Order: sequence, then C-alpha cells, then structure tokens
Amino acid sequence: MKLLYMLKSIFSHFLVIFALNATAQTDTNTYKKPYGLRVGIDAFKLTKTFLDKNYQGIEVVGDLRITNKVYVAAELGNENYTIDDDHMNFITKGTYFKVGLDYNAHKNWLDLNNMIYTGIRYGASTFSQTLNSYSIYDASNYYGENTQQSGEKFDGLTANWLEFVAGIKAEVINNVFIGFSARLNYKIGDKKPANFDNLYIPGFHKNYGGNIGVGLNYTITYQIPFLRK
Repeated sequence: MKLLYMLKSIFSHFLVIFALNATAQTDTNTYKKPYGLRVGIDAFKLTKTFLDKNYQGIEVVGDLRITNKVYVAAELGNENYTIDDDHMNFITKGTYFKVGLDYNAHKNWLDLNNMIYTGIRYGASTFSQTLNSYSIYDASNYYGENTQQSGEKFDGLTANWLEFVAGIKAEVINNVFIGFSARLNYKIGDKKPANFDNLYIPGFHKNYGGNIGVGLNYTITYQIPFLRK
C-alpha cells in the first residue's frame, strides 16, 4: 500500500509539472524582427532632375541592420549641376559615395520597424568643374561689372568629409519605407583648381563658411527580409 501511495504521489507531481510547463509555453510569444537589406533611391534628387533643367542627379541608398538598434548605411550618387548666379556660371560634374552607421533611438511596438535615428558618414567625391563665365569689376562700365567668357575646365578634383545625419523612416506598406533626413557636412580636405574654388561638390553640396555644407534627402526604400532574428 505504501508503494502504491508513493507511485500515485510521484505521478501527481509529474502531472502538475507538465501542466505548468505547457502553460508557460502557451503564454510565451517570440517575434522575429527583419534584419534584411534595405535599398532604394533619393526621391528628392530624382524630382529635381525633372523640374530643374540645370540639374541631373541620382542617388542609390541602402542600409543593413546588424543589431537591434544599429544599421550600416551607404549612399552612392552622381550629379551634373550648372550653377548660374550673379557673378559666375559654372558646371560641376562627378560621383560620390558615403558610408557609416545609423542608430535607431525609436522604441517600436512589437511588429513595427520604424526609425527615428542619428548617424554619421564618411563621404568622398571625385569631380570636374567647368568655368563658363564670370564677372569682374569694371569702373568704366555703368553697371560696375564686366562679364568674361572662359570655358576653362578643371579635372581630377577630389573632396572628402564627415557627415552628421538625423532622420526618420516609416514603413508605409509591408517592407516599403518613406524616409527623410537632414545632413550637416564638415569638409576634411579637398583638391582645389588653380585660381578657382570648389563652390559646389557632388554629395557635399554648396560650401557654407569654407568647410560647412548642408543637405536633405527624401528616400523610398524596400526591405528585402532575407533574415529574421
């Protein structure tokens, strides 16, 4: 009788442990987040190409999630820009790339993948400039300026810079994201043409204060969810 009682007691304990374990497994939900490659274009440059006859440009963007909050990001682009202001007309033409990291400070709900992020990039550009015309001061002229035709071309120009980024990305439909970011650039160095300056650098944009540039981009990207963690 004692043996039978002990067996019943052990069996009852096993039933309780099994029931608790089954309940715990039922209540535990695991959600795997996408870690795929996200690629797309800068819609701002594409729109400007259609609306501004003096501008042609394209930029391909991409990022890859490496941790829950950190992404490796890169951009590759080409610009051909004719700038005509009050004192000169010149053409800047060249390619550039940027590579760096983004940190997502936004805490998403369980099944969302939106971003409010900051980041940093290293950027580099190779380009040429053609000085079409420029104005010089002329005291004998009623307007005080005399326009000179040039046509001089400067090849083999380079520049590199650091770029500080702040932006957002929102998933509008499954795996499709709309993004916006503001850029503050600090030029590290550049190769300047003789008797001229790099007033516009592809990827860096206009110079402000010598080494400072600013930029914006509006992106449309698609995430290829080949990996989930």
